[in-house]
Amino acid sequence: MKEYLDLVRLVLGEGRRKPSRTGVDTISYFGAHYRVDLAKGYPLLTTKEILWKSMLRELLWYLSGEDHIRNLRRHTKIWDAWADADGNLETAYGHYWRHFPSAQRDKGTGEWRVQEIDQIQYVLDKLKTEPTSRRLVVTAWEPGNATASKLPPCHYTFAFDVRDGRLNCHLTQRSGDLALGIPFNLACYATLTQMIAQEANLAVGYFSHTIVDAHIYTAKEDGSMTEYDHIPGLLEQLKRAPKPLPRLTIAKKPFWELSFEDFSITGYDPHPKIPFKVAV
Repeated sequence: MKEYLDLVRLVLGEGRRKPSRTGVDTISYFGAHYRVDLAKGYPLLTTKEILWKSMLRELLWYLSGEDHIRNLRRHTKIWDAWADADGNLETAYGHYWRHFPSAQRDKGTGEWRVQEIDQIQYVLDKLKTEPTSRRLVVTAWEPGNATASKLPPCHYTFAFDVRDGRLNCHLTQRSGDLALGIPFNLACYATLTQMIAQEANLAVGYFSHTIVDAHIYTAKEDGSMTEYDHIPGLLEQLKRAPKPLPRLTIAKKPFWELSFEDFSITGYDPHPKIPFKVAV
């Protein structure tokens, strides 16, 4: 994908060295943005192989609303580093997608009460009754949780937009690891957009993505931490010519009945894998 490779070139060319919470330095760029036309193909990177099945398991875990990874870790270990021994997470994106706490004051007693909002269901319902709404927003950022969580949500809010019969999605992300995280985020939200579009009888439109801190992990200036240096792998990707994008097919079933077996990709012929070590 040219859009992804251009993003890598932007951060490498205009980013600045910045320390990070992990202790590993980054090359960081403020306010990166790109967008892709989902009608042209499913945006699964072809300049390296992406573990698509792990991404899909993660998305379906989000949609389950679970705040633990006991079921997810049977299929992938991608969240193990941030969970406790019992599989519990201080932050679980899908938990807030499906169970966001909304505090409201009782007009009679003045007391506060909390109710949970299923934001995904709200979007699905609204698309069927008022598809031109500008309020199709989902957030995973709960301020109280964010002050205490080991890893507050990186991709923390997204919004949908309908025009010309196509469903567009815009994702805002506070922190984005270009080598590991962004390819997963791109594929994840493209999948979610296609799922919701299918449920709402819409075609897919654009996926638009803003990254506040777009970064690439790199070795320190003294030469240490080279095992976390993502620059060589990304430079290898820049040498590779993108191949035709694959196609994602989703079974014609109601949104909440879709399972892992209902998704398939065809025409995916990526270049070989490139290993990148995760900075926790």
